[in-house]
Amino acid sequence: MRKIIFLTLLITSLTFYSCEKVDPNFQANAKQSELIHASMKKLTDVIVHDIFSPPVASRIYAYPSIAAYEALRPAYSDYRSFEGQLTDLKDVPKPKEGEEYCFPVASVQALLTVGKALIFSEQKIVDYQKQVEEEFKALQMPSAVYNRSIEYGNAVAQHILAWADKDMYKQTRTYPKYSIPQDPAKWKPTPPDYMDGIEPHWKKIRPFVLQSADQFTPLPPTPFNMDKKSKFYEEVLEVYNALEAEDKEERIAIASFWDCNPYVSHHKGHVMFATKKITPGGHWIGITAIACRKVEADMMRTAETYAMVSIALADAFISCWDEKYRSKLIRPETVINEYLDEDWLPALQTPPFPEHTSGHSVISRAAAVTLTNLYGDDFAYTDDVEVEYGLPARSFNSFLEASEEAAVSRLYGGIHYRPAIDYGVAQGQKVGEYINQKIQTKVDKIGMN
Repeated sequence: MRKIIFLTLLITSLTFYSCEKVDPNFQANAKQSELIHASMKKLTDVIVHDIFSPPVASRIYAYPSIAAYEALRPAYSDYRSFEGQLTDLKDVPKPKEGEEYCFPVASVQALLTVGKALIFSEQKIVDYQKQVEEEFKALQMPSAVYNRSIEYGNAVAQHILAWADKDMYKQTRTYPKYSIPQDPAKWKPTPPDYMDGIEPHWKKIRPFVLQSADQFTPLPPTPFNMDKKSKFYEEVLEVYNALEAEDKEERIAIASFWDCNPYVSHHKGHVMFATKKITPGGHWIGITAIACRKVEADMMRTAETYAMVSIALADAFISCWDEKYRSKLIRPETVINEYLDEDWLPALQTPPFPEHTSGHSVISRAAAVTLTNLYGDDFAYTDDVEVEYGLPARSFNSFLEASEEAAVSRLYGGIHYRPAIDYGVAQGQKVGEYINQKIQTKVDKIGMN
């Protein structure tokens, strides 16, 4: 009797699986770059919704991008793992030999699982994962392959999250707030909300590639001196008069396009409300998507590009924030209101952290250097990342040209002095070049991986 029951169950099981509809081309059909693009865009949307600061947002982009790359890489023998190349990243899980996987499924699963763990609005990612699941199931792959791929994606994700857990982020959440010094040269909170200094301990975060946060310390800011013959006073006047130029409208357009302030506060009478925007890093993640789509990059090259750009952004923020809270230089708005014109307002709302160096200058240059290394110096493109935020698209002849405009936008916006921009560009250049030098994503000629 038991044998009859067993045979019946076995036959039923075999019949069920033999009836499973499978498309023989499911592996090729699953290699869709748009699945990576859409997942990164969903992550950006949640970052905007949850209002993460620019440094924190860069961290949120980096780990999911790395997870996506690592989970997809086994399908591409000419790509190397990041293990042993990124600080403390070791023993990334490997797929079981002899088993079939659909690595695009694993890649997207790893990306979204890591991303979900780093944001607040987890349900938004959960709901999106359900949509992605339906898209993959529509490819008609064997259920065993699908389930195995999901498991592998989860294994990579948990490994990346365990690695992320040791980068000092959680510890810095408990560190003391920025203490306002009694020094006229030092930063103090700015209007309209007079917020505390954001991430004063970000230099403690473990870099991805840099040896230390202060590896590329920029030149210091000009010494504070409000004597009318001083260099610093000259720099203050340049900010004060930045919009008195003949090309005022163009300067305002540039400043607005590169604003990328995730939380702009508005006060009208007794009413206060905020405008949410993309972060500076998020803008360059959007440019990454534009570049990949223009060259019709395959799924692996797309994952590689997101990973390399996000790594550059994250380390650039660590480098920049190290200098910000070392020099702690006062912002132009505070100086101008106290010494020149109490009614003056910058074109952009002053962000809540010290002035030197310019974050946009550092991170934009690092990202541009990375993209140039991947796609060349003559890569012309139209940047429409800000269109959904009500701003017209702008066109550039290269990534470096775009980074130059992003940098000078901070002068036009009234939130940075010239040295923060120039020294910031140089700082970002060094960060980007160092990462390109240290990280190798392609297998070399002798076949090492």
